[in-house]
Amino acid sequence: GHTASVLRDGKVLVAGGFNGDLNIYLNSAILYDPSTRTWRKTDSMNNTRRFHTASVLSDGRVLVAGGFDGRTHLNSTELYDPLIGLWTTTGSMNDARQLHTASVLTNGKVLVTGGSGVIDVLNGAELYDPLTGLWTTIDHTNDARQLHTA
Repeated sequence: GHTASVLRDGKVLVAGGFNGDLNIYLNSAILYDPSTRTWRKTDSMNNTRRFHTASVLSDGRVLVAGGFDGRTHLNSTELYDPLIGLWTTTGSMNDARQLHTASVLTNGKVLVTGGSGVIDVLNGAELYDPLTGLWTTIDHTNDARQLHTA
């Protein structure tokens, strides 16, 4: 339920997830440096979450979207800035979702599709604009889907 994103400098950001042994949802984030084969803690996300997405944006920041916090599906999103090692909140998605996909498009926007909503599997799609920090609902897909890959 966690994500792992390769940053521009080659380090890997691992964020969120679930510790099944302790039944704990995580907001922690760690960085792996393959050149030294070492892990180090970095700033924690603002929300605990698993089954979220993480997308490396064209400016190097990482957008984390949605997921599940142990109580409810999330529409919240946040950005990790690897230059300063901090998370900040950004605009919320229109629909809360987990088990969805996110794809960074050539224009720099992020397309999120499907997933599991609060009540049912979703066929909705949204676009995130990193310049404004806002989400826009777009045409839905023909079929609802979750656990798909991008």
